[in-house]
This record gives sequence, structure tokens and C-alpha cells, in this order.
Amino acid sequence: MAKKHPAAPHMIQIGEQPVKLTGRLQEVFVEDFRKELTEIQSPIAKRLFILAKLAHLTHLRIGEYVGLIAAADLAGHHGVGVLLESCLADKMAFVERNRHLIRHVIEAKVGERKAVAAA
Repeated sequence: MAKKHPAAPHMIQIGEQPVKLTGRLQEVFVEDFRKELTEIQSPIAKRLFILAKLAHLTHLRIGEYVGLIAAADLAGHHGVGVLLESCLADKMAFVERNRHLIRHVIEAKVGERKAVAAA
């Protein structure tokens, strides 16, 4: 029988202890982000870079939710799976809003260039 983790009474029990995460992935992501952002000169390019990195990070989180949903379903915790699917739906909606924002930024820049070319 799996030991219950005392700090997380609502955690899905799948026969394993929770993995202690170092947070190193997030640290590396932030370090690289800051370094690359300082190298970008154009304000539009910076804005697109930030939106692209945000989309990248969000997709990593989506992958985590997919794995957690599968674990909840395998463990028979269907209520937990439904809750996680709700959280996943929020992330997916955010991805869609971010995609529209990226498109808007690009369309605005293309519109500016067309106006300059027409003048």
C-alpha cells in the first residue's frame, strides 16, 4: 500500500513518494530569457520574443497537466481528472488569446510597413 504524504492529503496516491523538484528548469528558462531579451534591440521584436517565450512556457505547463490527468485517470481519481481538465482548458484558452495577440502585433507592423510603402 502506498504511503500517504502528510503535506498533501489531496494528492493522487500512485504508490510513489512525491519527487522533490529543484526548480532548475525554471531558473535556466529565466536566465536564458533575460540574456536573450537584452540582446534584442527592436521593441516589436522584444514584444514578439516575450509572447513567444510565454507561449513556450505555457506549452510546458500544458504537458504537465496532460500527464497529471493521465495519472489521475489511471489512479481512479476521476474527480481530480475533471478538475485538472478544467485547469487545462484555462491554459488552452490562454494559448489562444496569446496567439491572437501575436497575430495582432504582426498585423500592426505589416500595416505600418504597407502605409510607409504606399506613401
